[in-house]
Amino acid sequence: MCRHLAYLGPPRTLHELLYAAPHSLHVQSWAPRMQRHGTVNADGFGVGWYPPHGTPGTAASADPSASGLPRADPPGPLRYRRAMPIWSDSSFADAARAITSGCVVAAVRDATVGFGSEESGAQPFRADRLLFSHNGAVKDDEALAAAFVPPPGVLDARSPVDSAPLFAHTVRLWRASGDLAGALAGVVRHAREHSDGRYNLLAADGESIVATAAGDTLFTLREPGGGVFLASEPFDDARGWREVPEGSVAVATRERTGIHPIA
Repeated sequence: MCRHLAYLGPPRTLHELLYAAPHSLHVQSWAPRMQRHGTVNADGFGVGWYPPHGTPGTAASADPSASGLPRADPPGPLRYRRAMPIWSDSSFADAARAITSGCVVAAVRDATVGFGSEESGAQPFRADRLLFSHNGAVKDDEALAAAFVPPPGVLDARSPVDSAPLFAHTVRLWRASGDLAGALAGVVRHAREHSDGRYNLLAADGESIVATAAGDTLFTLREPGGGVFLASEPFDDARGWREVPEGSVAVATRERTGIHPIA
């Protein structure tokens, strides 16, 4: 199992989002409070973030009105992933103080039995503007891999880990429909047709964050300042945390949070 978290709202540093809280994702790597399977998330970590539109050095930083060119698309997400525990990477902890984003997906990993802890298995996975994380385990990963063939050009969908087929099918459904919540719910439904498992999925597209509660805990928090979180477990004891019911998909935009049944 793993612990993961997504944030959407006013830009914040990665350090504030991942390290500052009393039960932050950093702390959850060695002392999770609600993890049902496994005890320590020391098999790698990763964080993906969307640079602000207009970041220097990106196409979006140009002024289209001055150049006469059409407005550039927002820059795609960036990532940092390692095969070590997050507590061992002091350099990233320093760099996180200088990286700011309004949409972030991060995870600390407890590898499924039978899979290694190489960097390619650390999440979030990425395709186009999509970031994706899986907190759970697949009982029959071979059946799932046979059913969910990777889309062309999506390297993370070929990672040697049981989450990869789930990511592959997420990308296919999302590219076909543009409906991120529908894609995650569809992946959970289809995956259960091929294998038992725990399918807590988390994804972002830069404008929304979406997660499923399908075998493990999921919580949501909307702050007065406009930020919203989806997380495996609360990172503090604020009264605003709400548990997402089992068998649900949670969808959060900057304006609202909705919870709907997966089935």
